[in-house]
Amino acid sequence: MSQAYDLVVIGGGPGGYVCAIRAAQLGLRTACVESRGTLGGTCLNVGCIPSKALLHSSHHYDSAKSDLAAHGITAEVSLDLATMLGRKDKVVDDLTKGIEFLFKKNKVDYIRGRGHLEAPGRVRVGETVLDAKAVVIATGSESAPLPGITVDEKRIVSSTGALSLPHVPTSLIVIGAGVIGLELGSVWRRLGAQVTVIEYLDHILPPLDGEVRKTMQRILKKQGLTFKLASKVTSAKASKTGVTLTVEPAQGGAVETLTADVVLVAVGRRPYTEGLGLEALGIVLERGFIKVDAHFATTVPGVYAIGDVIGGAMLAHKAEEEGVAMAEILAGQAGHVNYEAIPSVVYTHPEAAMAGRTEEQLQAAGVAYTVGKFPFTANSRARAMGETEGFVKILADKTTDRVLGVHIIGPQAGELIAEAALALEFSASAEDLARTCHAHPGLGEALKEAALAVAGRAIHS
Repeated sequence: MSQAYDLVVIGGGPGGYVCAIRAAQLGLRTACVESRGTLGGTCLNVGCIPSKALLHSSHHYDSAKSDLAAHGITAEVSLDLATMLGRKDKVVDDLTKGIEFLFKKNKVDYIRGRGHLEAPGRVRVGETVLDAKAVVIATGSESAPLPGITVDEKRIVSSTGALSLPHVPTSLIVIGAGVIGLELGSVWRRLGAQVTVIEYLDHILPPLDGEVRKTMQRILKKQGLTFKLASKVTSAKASKTGVTLTVEPAQGGAVETLTADVVLVAVGRRPYTEGLGLEALGIVLERGFIKVDAHFATTVPGVYAIGDVIGGAMLAHKAEEEGVAMAEILAGQAGHVNYEAIPSVVYTHPEAAMAGRTEEQLQAAGVAYTVGKFPFTANSRARAMGETEGFVKILADKTTDRVLGVHIIGPQAGELIAEAALALEFSASAEDLARTCHAHPGLGEALKEAALAVAGRAIHS
C-alpha cells in the first residue's frame, strides 16, 4: 500500500510534530511517523515534562517540610510517592493526547510505526510505503551510555528509569553534573535520598556562565547534595541490595569504592539514527550527527533533518524553532533560526537560565564587554516571597551597549529569561532594557536594575 504526501516527517517529538503541524498550516499534505506509540518524543514522554512535574511536586513536599513555618503555617507532612508518580503520568498522558488532537485539527496524518528510508522521498512503515516530495528526519536523541556500565533501569538507571523509581532510595549516586543529573538529583534529594553527584569536569553545568555555576553549586550543596568533581567512574556493579562503584580522579590517582541503593547515569545524550537506513542512502554523518546545510538539507536531495540529530543545543524549543523554519522553507518562505537567542534553563530551585554568550565565551573571542549585576536580595518581590538567593547578570558590548548575554540564577529564572531572549532577538541595548518600565513589585525589576547597572546607575543596590 502506497500513499503520497508533500512532506513526511520521521519522528513525533517537539521538532517533528511542530514541523508537521506548521507544514499542514501552510497547505502541505503532511504525515508524521512515530514509533513510540505516543507523540511528544523524549521531551514529553520521558524527559522535560515528567521531570518538571516531579520537580514541582517534590518542591511542594520539601517546602511544606522546611519553609512553611516561616510563613506562619504548620502542617503534618507525609509522602505518597505513588500518587506523585501518578500525577506525573497523567500530565504526560493529557499532553500526548493533546498533540494527537492538534494533528487531527490541522489534518496531519499520524502514522504509527518505525520509519525507514528506502530511497529519497520514500519511507517504509511496516507494510505501508509513504511517497513524499520531502522527508524530514526528526528522530531526536537517547541517553548516552557510559562504557563498562550496564543500565538495567532498576539499580542502575538512565533518566527514564529515574522518573519512575518505586521507592525513595536511601542513597543515590548521580554520574554527571549536567542539567538532567542535577534536576533529577534534586527531585530525589527533596524526597529524602542522600544524593552524591560525580562529575568528570572540575565544575558543574558546563554550558552555563562560570559565576552562575559556582553559585549554583554552593546553593545545591547547602540543600544537601554532595559533589565529587574532577572524578570518573570506572565501574558500577549492581546487586540485589545496591550498586558498588569504583571512582578515581579524572587525571588518575587512588581508586575509591562507593556504594548506593541506586545509580543514575546522566552523562549526556547522543543522536538517535538507528534503523533509518541513512548510510545506505548516502546521507553523511559527522560524529554521529546528520550533516545538514543552512537550510537543514542533508547530502541527499529531498531529505532534511532537524533537532537533536543535527547537533547543537539538545533542547526541545531549539528543535521546535527548527521545525517551524523547516516547514516554512519547504513552503517557499524564509524560515530562519537565530541560534544566538535560544534560552537554556535549569529547573532546580532556584532556577538558572541563560541566553546569549557567557563571559568565558566573550573573553575567548576577544570581545570587550561591560557587566551589569543585580542581586535578588535587593528585589522587593523576591524578599516578599522569601526567595532571595541569586542574581541577574547582563553582558553588553562595551562600545555599542548591545546585549550579548543574560545570565540569571534565582526565582523563576526560566520565565525571566524570555525577556532576555527577546532583547537578543531584536538586538536591544542594555539601555533599552533599562528604559523599559517593569511592574512593581516584580522579579523582572531585577533584570531592569541589572541593565541599569551596566551603566553604573542601578537604583536599588
